Amino acid sequence: MASSTSSEILDLRHFTAAMLRGVLEAEGALWNERLHWDYRASARLLMQYLDNRMLPGYAAVVGEQVIGYVFCVYEETKAVVGDVFAMDGLPDVRGSAHAIEETLLRHLLELLVNSPQVERIESQLLMHPTGSHAGVFQKAGFDLYRRLFMVQPLEGLWSPPSVDLPDELELRPWRDEDLAAAARLICEAYRDHPDSLINDQYRSVNGSMRFLNNIVRYSGCGAFSGPASHVVVHRANREIVGLVLGSRVSPQSGHITQVCVHPAYRRHGMARMLLAMASFCFMRQGATEVSLTVTQANQHAVELYLAEGYTCAHEFDAAVWERKRRA
Repeated sequence: MASSTSSEILDLRHFTAAMLRGVLEAEGALWNERLHWDYRASARLLMQYLDNRMLPGYAAVVGEQVIGYVFCVYEETKAVVGDVFAMDGLPDVRGSAHAIEETLLRHLLELLVNSPQVERIESQLLMHPTGSHAGVFQKAGFDLYRRLFMVQPLEGLWSPPSVDLPDELELRPWRDEDLAAAARLICEAYRDHPDSLINDQYRSVNGSMRFLNNIVRYSGCGAFSGPASHVVVHRANREIVGLVLGSRVSPQSGHITQVCVHPAYRRHGMARMLLAMASFCFMRQGATEVSLTVTQANQHAVELYLAEGYTCAHEFDAAVWERKRRA
């Protein structure tokens, strides 16, 4: 009987997209099974970076076969751990997929924590259930925040929801020129918010612009859906006081990438109306469900989503490390 073989951990930039195709296809099947998420667009983007030797990270290799990978992206002095995945059930490979993922993560986190130019590290491994890799992150000095992946079935939404807004406000579809005003709203809406601890882009207008560009222009979270995205605008000053943004993550699934309301207009049903409008538009596009993510500590939002018919289908962890707090 042949003995099992340990994997080597090598620099990801040594490998072409073709060499990771099998890993990405296996991962895509799991994204579809677990979250009803079509991973092919993300895989194509990763493959472009791989072929350009521009994706920092590590690969787990047995012989000449890549069986797992982890990568990050850099944003000035911040690093974002984008993903980790290893194939399961391979013959003659020593260690489970989970153990290989842990090894890959340890290598990457050690690199980042010991890189003087990196002041902050963020990670949201959406596909991995909460606790899966908590020990690796905690040992490296990260704080963990539990997040919920919530899903609402779409049925019976044959008419658009009623729009009951004060006279000074109007609801209209999203426009490309809304980016700057939307960034100002997000920065204000997330001031002292739990999510600003997880994603520091929410703390500034420029950071919020990067967040929005990633969603709207670069398909950072599925294919942006203009018809499902709406804003509430103040008629006098044209400032946006509420918004909902949506993307299609598979033929059956829409995803709410952002919903927020200016603090001065909260507790009046605006978020509920925006969510209902997005759900109606997704159903008209042929989707059978809509999903969103929320931090468990954001109890008001969780209660709203539960009241709207969302249920928690999956829990995952956000992890954050900051050098300044541990100097």
